[in-house]
Amino acid sequence: MDRLPLVMTAFSIALIVAILVSVRREHIRVENSVSWLVASVVLLFFTSSRNMMGWISNWLGVADPVTALLMTWGGVFIVVLYRLSLRLSHLKDSNIALTQQLAILEFRLESLDEKVKKTAD
Repeated sequence: MDRLPLVMTAFSIALIVAILVSVRREHIRVENSVSWLVASVVLLFFTSSRNMMGWISNWLGVADPVTALLMTWGGVFIVVLYRLSLRLSHLKDSNIALTQQLAILEFRLESLDEKVKKTAD
């Protein structure tokens, strides 16, 4: 089981690099990448330190440090995904409000066009 922390460390580094490249190429917005970067750095810190893995497993009450590490990874990514879901919900609500405002403006514009046509006749 010594390979799993090494693989997870490599995955954390790869995730950090992928996020930074995506930000540089403007594939992801900076405010969205911050939570992913923080999560990746925290997980990199946890996976690279045997003492930290032992402390986490003791704190969680799990005998195997690798199991505790996997639980930590899952928890961190659930928090990040929850944060992104909140942001997505907010954007959906904003989109609905914007669509309603656009419909109201189109109705007013059509009403104004009808009034202008009636006065021109």
